[in-house]
Order: sequence, then structure tokens, then C-alpha cells
Amino acid sequence: MQIDLNSDLGESFGSWKMGNDAAILPIVSSANIACGFHAGDPAGILTTLKKAVQFKVCVGAHVSYPDLVGFGRRNMDLSYDELYADVLYQIAALDGMARSVGTTVKYVKPHGALYNTIAHNLDQAQAVIDAVQAFNPQLALVGLAGSPLIQFAKDQGLNVISEAFADRAYHQDGSLVSRRLEGAVLHDSDWVARRVVSMIQHGGVESIDGVFTKIQADSICLHGDTAGALLMAQRIQAELNAHQIVVRSCLD
Repeated sequence: MQIDLNSDLGESFGSWKMGNDAAILPIVSSANIACGFHAGDPAGILTTLKKAVQFKVCVGAHVSYPDLVGFGRRNMDLSYDELYADVLYQIAALDGMARSVGTTVKYVKPHGALYNTIAHNLDQAQAVIDAVQAFNPQLALVGLAGSPLIQFAKDQGLNVISEAFADRAYHQDGSLVSRRLEGAVLHDSDWVARRVVSMIQHGGVESIDGVFTKIQADSICLHGDTAGALLMAQRIQAELNAHQIVVRSCLD
């Protein structure tokens, strides 16, 4: 068995530090690298790209609403033209930097509020899909497993990667529990590691309501910015190794 592990990286900004890219990159197979709209400055983004090349990690553009102050977690009602241009700009910028260090962008993963919005708002989803296809129709799009976005994007010819989250709680309908609610983010490293293995082996997790919920996941996200993120990533790695589950990009 094998699974793609991805993490949100390149999110530090100036003297403000976020995550631990150097320690997370040897564990994951895909890096969702910030493009400057929700986080990340050019020097930091370039450093993360170089390390991704060093560890042979697949690079993705972590595109966002233009919301640096809100870390991309605030909903924005952008027009089609604005969102299309914003997404296209971010992909192009990251891919240009990636090529300078010997790699390319292989996929696009929306961040934060944009990710959650386009999972169900297919008008905004269309702008993102069109921007991806305009830049390179061979790029994959990462979306929330089980959401309407998955089939909507597939119907338009995109390669779609269904994503689940290692450290986030789910409702029984497969939606993520809002970060504003208690229990939305999971912190027990050992329990999360066993949960990831169960997700891979059994195709689902126990929801916050106590009901087994099916989740078809091509890739699992390990957040690099939560408390104890590195320890959690290491425990997940150890648990996968113990069950002979190989970590490999689904785009290899």
C-alpha cells in the first residue's frame, strides 16, 4: 500500500516564522508552497523550493484569496475575473521560481477559506479550474474528498486529487468540523497516527458524531503549523512504516 502525504509549507513572512519546513520535508512526498497571497515572502518561498528539490518532494502551488492579514482564512466574494487572475498569477509566480531551482509546479491546492469555499461553491470553483487549465491543463487540482468539487473538476478534464486531513475532525457527512468549534483540530499524536493508518486501510474515519464516515483519500495533509506538528508527523511516519505503507507522491 502507498499514500501521498502533503504539508503546507513556505508560510513564514519576514521575521515572522511559521512551521518547520526543513524537518517536515523529509517526511512528506508533496509540498503545498505558499505563493505570497496568504503567507510567504519571496526569499522564504525560494528556500523552501530548494529544500523540496533536495528531498525530491513534489511541488504544488498553495493558492489563496489575497488575504495576507487574515492568513487566507477569511471568506471573500471576488468576481470571476478577479479570482481567475489571482490564481493564475500565483501559479505562474511559484512555477517561475521553481524552474529556477530545477523543478516545476505539478499541482494546485487552494488554501484556507478558498479551499473550503470552492468545495461547494462551484461558481468560484470554475474560476480556479479555468486558471489551472489556462496555465497548464496537465496540473492536478487538490480538493476536499467527497465534496461536489471533485466530480465537477473531473468532468472538465482535470486530474483531481481527493484529500483528507490527518489532524482534523470530520462530521458524518464528510465535511470538516469548523476550526471555531472545540475538537476541530486533533492533538494526540499517537491517536492521529493510528487514525491515518485506519483511514488508508479502511477508507474512512470515525466522525465527531461517533459514526464511521467513508473518505476516499488519494493524499493526506499533515499540518505543519499546529502545536506539536513535527512530533505528529514523525509518529505518522513511524506508524506507516510499521504497517509497510509507502509514502509516495500520487503524481509520480
